Amino acid sequence: MSDLDFYAHFATCGEVMGAGIDTQPSDWETRLGADYLDDKSQGLMRRDYGLVEVSFQEDAENWPCFGISVQVHRLIRGDMATVPAPLRHQYGNFSPRIKFEELAVAITSLSYSIEKEEEATTTDMHRYRVSGSGATVLVIADVDPYGYGSATADHPTRNEVGDVWSISLSPAW
Repeated sequence: MSDLDFYAHFATCGEVMGAGIDTQPSDWETRLGADYLDDKSQGLMRRDYGLVEVSFQEDAENWPCFGISVQVHRLIRGDMATVPAPLRHQYGNFSPRIKFEELAVAITSLSYSIEKEEEATTTDMHRYRVSGSGATVLVIADVDPYGYGSATADHPTRNEVGDVWSISLSPAW
């Protein structure tokens, strides 16, 4: 299995190592390990595993998951520590970037479709929705949307047009 398999599985099934929406924090820890950072306030908690972020909302005595995000852009520097160890064990090395075209082919090969969302709220990202799962894929459309021109020959832009920025799932979206 490869990193592309992981991304396609998450985009179509909404799970990370068997954990998904409504899964409790302890179940996420069982599946992804104890190397995370929790940011908790006012009945909400964001658990950051590096590549994977999980959002929880307090419900009586439980903390069910209501959102999952795979932050692909965090791999651009090639730091494998960003990928939780169980994912590295299951899927091997993760590339610093993944092209949307490759992910779209992998998703459609699993009998899902992916459609571009038409919205004019931003010009630096394109949004795509995976039919059947509701996952949203953000893809870089402009690496310098504000015209800062920070890329030079000595320090080129690390992101490229067509790179997947993130894949997110939340039933509320």
